[in-house]
Amino acid sequence: MSAKLERLGQTLRDVFGDVLQKLVIDCGEVTIEVVAADYLQVAQTLRDHADLHFEQLIDVSGLDYSTYGNGTRQGKRFAAATHLLSVKHNWRLRLRAFADDDGFPVLDSLVGVWPSANWFEREAFDLYGIMFSGHPDLRRILTDYGFVGHPFRKDFPVSGYVEMRYDPEAGRVVYQPVTIEPRENTPRIVREENYGDVGHG
Repeated sequence: MSAKLERLGQTLRDVFGDVLQKLVIDCGEVTIEVVAADYLQVAQTLRDHADLHFEQLIDVSGLDYSTYGNGTRQGKRFAAATHLLSVKHNWRLRLRAFADDDGFPVLDSLVGVWPSANWFEREAFDLYGIMFSGHPDLRRILTDYGFVGHPFRKDFPVSGYVEMRYDPEAGRVVYQPVTIEPRENTPRIVREENYGDVGHG
C-alpha cells in the first residue's frame, strides 16, 4: 500500500472516527462506508474539510447486492457508491451508503453538495429504484416515463414486462405485454472436414 493511500486512510479515520462503518484500502483504492443517516453530512465534510477537500464528484452508482456472494450475503440490499476526486490533494475516494429499507430504498441527495450528482442520482433512481430525498428533479432519465420497474435490479426479468411499438392506427406509441418467446441459443460449431481423424495433420 502506498504512503499516500495510508495517509488518506488515516486522515479519514481522524476526521470521522466511529462514523465510519468500514474503511478498506485495496487494489490502490480507498472505500469508506457510512450509514444512510450520516451519508449527507459525511459528504459535506469530505468536500469542506481542508485535509480532505474532495471538490469534485465523478460518479454515483446504484448497487443491488441481492445476489452478491451467490445470494448468501446478509444485510441491506441497495446502496449508492459515490466516487470523489480531490484535485488539490490528488487522491480519489469511494463513499458507499446502504439504504435502510429494501422495499423502498431512500438516501439523501448530494446535489446540494455537488451539483454534478443530479443526473447520476436520476440514473440510479431509474435503473435501481433508489429514491434520493431532496433531489430537485427526480424522474426517469434512460427509460420511458411509463416504464414499469427498474431494469438493473437483479430480480428484473430479462425480457421485461411490456414492450412498446408505434401504432399507426392510434397515431401514438402503445404498450403491450411482452411477446418474446424464450429460446435457447446454441452456438454453431464449424470444423474442417476430417477434423479429429487419426493420421490427418
